[in-house]
Amino acid sequence: MASKTRKGFTGRHMTAVLVVGFGIVAAVNFTMASFATGGFHGVVVENSYVASQKYNDWLAQAEASKALGWEAEMMRDEAGFVVVTTNGVPEGAQVTAELRRPIGEHEYANLGFTSQGDGTFRSTKPVSDGRWTARLFIESGAQKWAKENEL
Repeated sequence: MASKTRKGFTGRHMTAVLVVGFGIVAAVNFTMASFATGGFHGVVVENSYVASQKYNDWLAQAEASKALGWEAEMMRDEAGFVVVTTNGVPEGAQVTAELRRPIGEHEYANLGFTSQGDGTFRSTKPVSDGRWTARLFIESGAQKWAKENEL
């Protein structure tokens, strides 16, 4: 009976192990990098140094907005329109909003609102389903108020 000769672990085997191993690592890195850049919507500020110089002004605006005592809650109705319910906001105030997708698609929307009476405002156009980050602005004369939340 003839015995089989067993081949040893050669340099070709080691090369194959290294190529496959590094190939897997490279594939995972490229996949994760594409996920990371695909969810990034762009620059938050053009120049971080210039933005840092405005930081105290932004804090002062936020404090002035908070001192007004205005409150607002946003929700989407069954037809897709955004409804804002306010408290303490003067009659005749102008309400606007900027919407953006927090992740995924690069989608933005600007909304205007019409007063429905009793401190309620409804957007002039519907927004598509899904997750949005909304920045709500209310102005009445020289008074300005802003709030950002998920919609």
